Amino acid sequence: MIEETHRKPSGEKSVGELVSDLSDEVKHLVRDEMRLAVFELQSKGKKMGAGAGLFGAAGIFALFGLATLIAAAVLALAMVMPAWLAAVVTGAALLLIGGISALIGKKEITSGTPPVPEEAIAGVREDVDTVKQGVRS
Repeated sequence: MIEETHRKPSGEKSVGELVSDLSDEVKHLVRDEMRLAVFELQSKGKKMGAGAGLFGAAGIFALFGLATLIAAAVLALAMVMPAWLAAVVTGAALLLIGGISALIGKKEITSGTPPVPEEAIAGVREDVDTVKQGVRS
């Protein structure tokens, strides 16, 4: 900020000084846009982390509930067939469901896209358009 008090007005500067000032301003602008992009990605990452943690907790509780229901299914099947056969049938059904879920999950993950810092990109585009308009004038 001290530099601004000692600067000459734009009308008194040579073309070389103006180009040098433009170069410095573009550097500052790019740095500021990069900081905005980093901040935007960090805030999105924090939200995704919190959501993933809650989703993980929900998964653990669902796993406990499912284990209880599986034990109940084995006990119910044991009433009509030998206990060992009831456990084998239930285990095979669970492996089938797990395999199908893994295939669907893999397909979903490969079709996903990473987050994009929209605000930073929009800001850079505006800056480029402003510079282009200034050059044309």
